Amino acid sequence: MDLTWHGHSTWHVSLGGTDLLIDPFFDNPHTDLEPSDLETPDYVLLTHGHADHIADVDAFTDATVAGTPELTGYVADEMGADDTVGFNLGGTVELGDAFVSMHRADHTNGIETGYEYEGGMPAGYVVSDTVVGPFLEPDAVAVPVGDHFTMGPMQAAVAVDWLDVDHAFPMHYDTFPPIEIDVDRFVDEVAATGSDAEAHVLDGDETFTL
Repeated sequence: MDLTWHGHSTWHVSLGGTDLLIDPFFDNPHTDLEPSDLETPDYVLLTHGHADHIADVDAFTDATVAGTPELTGYVADEMGADDTVGFNLGGTVELGDAFVSMHRADHTNGIETGYEYEGGMPAGYVVSDTVVGPFLEPDAVAVPVGDHFTMGPMQAAVAVDWLDVDHAFPMHYDTFPPIEIDVDRFVDEVAATGSDAEAHVLDGDETFTL
């Protein structure tokens, strides 16, 4: 499984022969890429409808877009995403080589969702804007650490410890002034919890192989 962070909460996950793009938003300081620089993924996963999570969906309308029925309906009507998979909390869908489960995480703009994906390989987990307990036992987690709108470094480190993962990646920080932080605080806080997880601070567009 290859995990590429494109800044903010935007992740590209390659799992077997399937490419997943999560929360496409390339107008952030961590990436030098434009949406047109990427090959069209097989699937786009949307965690919720805030602009900094769906802004570039219209650049990937040849992909299948998955999310809650309300959100997939919105991007179909407003952003030209004609091929959609609407599913809901607690549900699991098979998307190519990936099995994607949706979990509840509370946030504004309706109910937030976290995604878990696995396919006979290490399981990964992306928490969007808040934290939620997993259904599977993930090997890796990406957590928001920017505070203000989401968890901060200390709360995110506690979430990493709860999830009992081997690898943790900070996200959703330094995109705009309210969420500018010293991300090394997250690394220190993870260590302070006594967690066995290794915290990885990725550069924008950097890939980690799990």
